[in-house]
Amino acid sequence: MNRVSDTAAASSSPGVGQETDSSTERDRFRDWPRPARWVVYFLIGLVVAALAAALVGRGIARRPLPTTTGSLAEKGLRGTVDVYRDDYGIPQVYADTPTDLFFAQGYVQAQDRFWQMDLRRHVTAGRLSEMFGEATLKADLFLRTMGWHRVAEEEYRLLNPETRAGLDAYAEGVNAWLAEHGRSQRSLEYTALRLVNDGYRPEKWTAVDSLAWLKAMAWDLSGNYRDEIDRARLSVDRTPAQIAELYPAFPYADHPTIVRSDTLARPGVAEPPAYRPAMLRALTKAGHGLDRLPALLGTGDGIGSNAFVVAGEHTTTGAPLLASDPHLDLTMPGTFTQIGLHCRNVSALCDIDVAGFSFAGFPGVIIGHNRDIAWGLTNLKADVIDLYLEKMDGNRYVRGKLLKPVQQRQERIEVAGGRTRTLTVRTTDHGPLLSDVSAELSSVGANAAVGPRAPERGNGYAVALAWTALTPGRTADAVFALNRADDWSSFTRAARQLEVPGQSIVYADQAGNIGYTASGRIPIRRPGVTGQYPAEGWDPAQDWTGKFVPARELPRVLNPVQGYLVAANQPPIGPEYRYRLVDSPDYGYRADRIDTLLREKIRQRSAFRVADLSRIQNDTRNPVAPALVPYLLDV
Repeated sequence: MNRVSDTAAASSSPGVGQETDSSTERDRFRDWPRPARWVVYFLIGLVVAALAAALVGRGIARRPLPTTTGSLAEKGLRGTVDVYRDDYGIPQVYADTPTDLFFAQGYVQAQDRFWQMDLRRHVTAGRLSEMFGEATLKADLFLRTMGWHRVAEEEYRLLNPETRAGLDAYAEGVNAWLAEHGRSQRSLEYTALRLVNDGYRPEKWTAVDSLAWLKAMAWDLSGNYRDEIDRARLSVDRTPAQIAELYPAFPYADHPTIVRSDTLARPGVAEPPAYRPAMLRALTKAGHGLDRLPALLGTGDGIGSNAFVVAGEHTTTGAPLLASDPHLDLTMPGTFTQIGLHCRNVSALCDIDVAGFSFAGFPGVIIGHNRDIAWGLTNLKADVIDLYLEKMDGNRYVRGKLLKPVQQRQERIEVAGGRTRTLTVRTTDHGPLLSDVSAELSSVGANAAVGPRAPERGNGYAVALAWTALTPGRTADAVFALNRADDWSSFTRAARQLEVPGQSIVYADQAGNIGYTASGRIPIRRPGVTGQYPAEGWDPAQDWTGKFVPARELPRVLNPVQGYLVAANQPPIGPEYRYRLVDSPDYGYRADRIDTLLREKIRQRSAFRVADLSRIQNDTRNPVAPALVPYLLDV
């Protein structure tokens, strides 16, 4: 203290002169005009407020950041778990049981992404309005009508006990983190949400919340409903041949399929039904409603994907190299999150040793590799959605010569800052009636044009959605089985369970094999029913058969003679294949470009390194340009 006092005294010893100078400056400032002095005071206050806000903001922003060092005691763990993060923050989790691995994955992903997870589950459950009020009500109405969360509840009961255990352990991990963190500790977004909805509190995570997100991804990757609607509208004043020009068939003669085929036949041109004006109005309005679904599901311009694999005979190491690039829409944070899950001692009791990319909110790894195999996914673009026009008569609809009652259920939608809404969801044999969602999409009215054989006019036409993902399935089993697969046989068994969305899966293993298989639950349609146009629900001849393409008969190849495989959303096989799989494939230019780059290097007898595959992934040449640009220049 003496030293501080002495210093102060020493610095103030020539104080008379200093004090005089200070007094002079103060006197001069007092002589300034009052407005000028107030400006100075305001600027000083602004700087002080900005500094204070910056310090507070820094504290608010940093408070939710995850704990990445030290030890935590969690009651839900059976043993000790180690989590290591690299320089990019990617966690590698080590444990002695699968239960502890998935518990830790849930905890760690909640640390990093809980806001994203919470938002996703409100999307899939049609509960966004609980968070954001009236602004998201229309999206909720559509999502409740489709009933993704209800289907996920049914799916949970169908899954293997191992899969349910993994989902439950993951949920326990998420909830352990949630219980330890208050609102300001969870994420900066929750702090912002309090400004508009101070009463919101996140619920506990459930296994069904995880399963429901698979429905969102399936919707993103299997929706050709827009093409059906647009084709129907075009059919009013365009011929089938003209429409086919706008939706050309895949050029099998010019671009390779995934599984090679020498057949160059082209499919015929589909004939559209004779749509009446009322049908087109109903379809147009339904399309507008579907377009309101949240873009955060992953939809957007330029969505595609590619995956390719090169056999060991063409690599520097003598082992296969596999690249996978699923380019979904860019979001912040991204659709995927990276993680590694490792049993310390891999055995029958703990058989997980996998790393790659997962969805925040779902256990396991979606794309990646374990100690034995690697796999990459691209969208098959399978045609698994059809729209059906329904001739309604009140709460009944026409089926052949009969009137059938619709199935009904009630949904309550809580709206932050508003009144609770009650929604009656009606369903026909084909699926939920999207046209019931709002007044805008209700039936087109009593003046709808009808054919001479139609029953009483009723209330016009409605639109139903037939979609394979609305039937409970076992896709979650496929994810866990892929994580554990150790050879081609166990890999293909796992792929057969991946029902929605339909995927093209490339494969490599430690034994040197490379391969490909298609996956998905793909409906078999009746002869003459193409799925390219909305169908007439009152005609049973336009129904699906109720059967699906057998999983064992989906296109598949192991160790092809060319020594590599390319999947970039092109058809998996040629038109000689007995089943119709896809409707709107990528036209093969990207696949052709990858194929060309691979063939050139093989022709040069130059072995591939990882960097070579990376360069192909980052190749920026637009391969459609040479075909398209001459036409653009001409006009």
